[in-house]
Amino acid sequence: MNKWLLVAFFLACAIVGSGLAFAARVSDVRATLHNFSNAPAGSATPTGTVPARTVMSTSNATGGTDQVCVFCHTPHGASAGITPLWNRKVNATANAYTAYTSSSLDAEAIQGALSKNANGSSKLCLSCHDGSLAISSVNVLNGAGSPTTPGTVTINMTGTGAGGTMPPGSYGETTGFTRKLGVDLTNDHPISVTFNSTLADRDGELRALDSVQKYPAGTGTVIGVRSSGYKPKLPLEPTGPLGAGQIQCATCHDPHIRESNAGAVDYGNEKFLRLNRFQAAAATGIYNQANDIICLSCHTKSGIGGTSNTSWAYSVHANNQVTTQTYTTAGANLRQFPASLPVWQAACLNCHDTHTVSGARRLLREGTNPGVASPKPGGAGTSAIEETCYQCHDGTVTVLNSVATVPNIKTDFSLLRHMPIANATETHDIGGNFTIGSDGYNECASTTNGCGKDFIESRAKLGVSALTNRHAECTDCHNPHRVVKFQDFRGPSAAYGTISGAPDASGTHPHQSTTNHSNIASGVLRGAWGVEPVYGAATNPASFHTLPSSYTVKRGDPATSATANVFDTYVTREYQICLKCHSDFGYSDNNVYPSGNRPALGSFTGGTTSGTNGLTMYTNQAKEFQAPVGHRGEGINKGNEAGSADSITAGARFDANNHRSWHPVMDITNRTLVARNITGITPWRTPWSNQVGSNTMYCSDCHGSNVTSTTSVRPDGNGTDAAPTENGNPWGPHGSTNDFILKGSWTDTKGSNVNLLCFKCHDNAVYSSRNDSGRRTGFYDGFTGKGNLHNYHVDRVGELRCTWCHVAVPHGWKNRSLLVNLNDVGEEAGQGAGSSKEVAINSSAGVYTQEPYYYKAKLKIVSFAASGSWRDTNCGSVGKSGTGPTTGIINSSGGSGNTNLTGKDWMTTTCDPPP
Repeated sequence: MNKWLLVAFFLACAIVGSGLAFAARVSDVRATLHNFSNAPAGSATPTGTVPARTVMSTSNATGGTDQVCVFCHTPHGASAGITPLWNRKVNATANAYTAYTSSSLDAEAIQGALSKNANGSSKLCLSCHDGSLAISSVNVLNGAGSPTTPGTVTINMTGTGAGGTMPPGSYGETTGFTRKLGVDLTNDHPISVTFNSTLADRDGELRALDSVQKYPAGTGTVIGVRSSGYKPKLPLEPTGPLGAGQIQCATCHDPHIRESNAGAVDYGNEKFLRLNRFQAAAATGIYNQANDIICLSCHTKSGIGGTSNTSWAYSVHANNQVTTQTYTTAGANLRQFPASLPVWQAACLNCHDTHTVSGARRLLREGTNPGVASPKPGGAGTSAIEETCYQCHDGTVTVLNSVATVPNIKTDFSLLRHMPIANATETHDIGGNFTIGSDGYNECASTTNGCGKDFIESRAKLGVSALTNRHAECTDCHNPHRVVKFQDFRGPSAAYGTISGAPDASGTHPHQSTTNHSNIASGVLRGAWGVEPVYGAATNPASFHTLPSSYTVKRGDPATSATANVFDTYVTREYQICLKCHSDFGYSDNNVYPSGNRPALGSFTGGTTSGTNGLTMYTNQAKEFQAPVGHRGEGINKGNEAGSADSITAGARFDANNHRSWHPVMDITNRTLVARNITGITPWRTPWSNQVGSNTMYCSDCHGSNVTSTTSVRPDGNGTDAAPTENGNPWGPHGSTNDFILKGSWTDTKGSNVNLLCFKCHDNAVYSSRNDSGRRTGFYDGFTGKGNLHNYHVDRVGELRCTWCHVAVPHGWKNRSLLVNLNDVGEEAGQGAGSSKEVAINSSAGVYTQEPYYYKAKLKIVSFAASGSWRDTNCGSVGKSGTGPTTGIINSSGGSGNTNLTGKDWMTTTCDPPP
């Protein structure tokens, strides 16, 4: 048969079968890389030109061929039982392939492990792409050969690998930048997956299904099994049980279509895809076949299922007003992208590659630990999600032409103290098939669970009963399909539909000097998952020492919701994300102090050294940050109500005007300036001085990249609170040069340290100067003329240490104002449940240290005064005249004694001379 007639025959078959209608995709295999003939590059075809190829036939005279289709098809002598008219062998080895697997692959939970024997079009494609059979071996050529012995005729070729097989590519076959897929398909898009209503319902972000056909809807235009009158652009193949439609290679690829888009925009190498390889125009949230990347044809990324792509369209990684950065020449060439391709047009391909590096999870591009080669080689146990993010978030212009507005996350993770982002086991993993019975909080085994799309992890993966699992992944805190560049996760206005407006120029953390500070989750946390602790009744709360009774899981994308209530089903607060790891939700906690079974300090590289500030073990922050409504404000006997559990842990002689205290991470304190008896200038810097008592705050106000400013927690390079920008260090607790990933120093330091963490929010003049600064603190004596007692003590004693008087872990505390009281040392220091003992400090140099809450502590309080009403008689040993006998006194090293103190001893046991 004439070679061009043969080409025309197969082109006609391809055009009729494909149903493709757009001009940019012309079925002309001669103008593609699948033209292995010896036709010279640049020679004309009916619709284009022959491209330059690495793999091609030699001349006819040297055993090559000028035929095009013969490498795959033949009208006579085809392999028996293989269609369409296949001119090649296929890999007939039983269980030849290692199939894709993932804990978030819902198809596995439904149909079991994917087949190790490729079928349908996938088997045909792999006859070249698995590298086991020579591209040059065919059944028949020019009448030679036999269909009974497939692959016996060899065509002489150049550019192939050893033995005439698929070449490994410039960077090697394990790098993900090759199309020699091998027989290990764990790093390739899954094939032989049955796509039906059962799968779509369980996943939650797959295209909605037609109730009659049970295949994805779209009036016959998007995806489904072809039938009379139904010719979807992405054809499923009836290779599943009972002819069920399955995803195979040819669902997305047509090996005959010309690769270069003929429009005004150069779309580069289209990889034989039936639909767009890149985003052609800004995503709108409503699927648009002409504009949207092919991935969105199946993966709706709406956050709520259906046919829309709402969450993704407004996300920072897709929004064309945000991700305007372009790829460098080297970065584009490596990925076979068009030159200077904008990030928003690369869309899904910024992070994913359907045939990616070996060892990566979920088809992540560069998703493995660094190696010698570039791009990064993979291998068993090397999965590292952060490496995908570091492509752009590393502060360099290696991949992108400009990174001024791209947060440099990698540098923070390389600082002295950082979250454990690199872990040899990389055990965090989303999705799975765990149940309420085995996990105790969330159903991920139901037919509509959608745990994969929400990045839900099991508690065991977080560290419950398995502390070695504890580390951090970027996706623990961020859902990259949903993050937006707005200070409020809801966008610039209450309606989600307007979130596509201009992004905030001030970054992602609301910290303006003119606004009331809040704890509402910022845009970078939108759509992540977290937990809300459940405590006892607000009017009669449990003891500070009691753990939360349970946790409510917060998950999903807010979609069109305009609310940010703490009881909403999705994350509305930053702390909800933090507490899923920093509480007994994420690790086992027997609530024993000072040791217990909580995670050990210094147990991972980059962690704070064990023994810092006397700490060897983490505390449970869900216990510490609890903010009972009944303890708000200022009042008599707040916190140790008669008959409550707290009356056991704090003796009645110590509870006058006492109540719990907390930094307002979870809720407001309602301790207004009036309640604190403060007049004049407040003791806080802006914005904390705005609406005192109604402010809330973020964990990342204290924890994050070290801040050189002595008057703000705004990361370096982000402007000022009055004029914020977005070009500096990122918000967020990724890493710091300070212990505990703090923005300032809190390690064995005194008040003269200008980098002291506290003074970035609290005005240091109030606490460390010798001059009375007016009634700017609740620690004030208006009776004897001493005034501001912080200033007074500095004047009499000299430099102060915060932990002399305040708890060493200042999240929340059983006493007011985060004050320690060495007259009332209880179970938090290992003294036993319900205990209330005194620590003996026998000299002015004496201090008491007992993790986690006491570090070089000195303060003794006989009775808690109301704010602004403190006197020297409120302080001192409980053994002073008039307080009655004292028993159970313990010395500062933890031993017991029984010393009854009288006279001036009540003060000199702590300070000599007293101030």
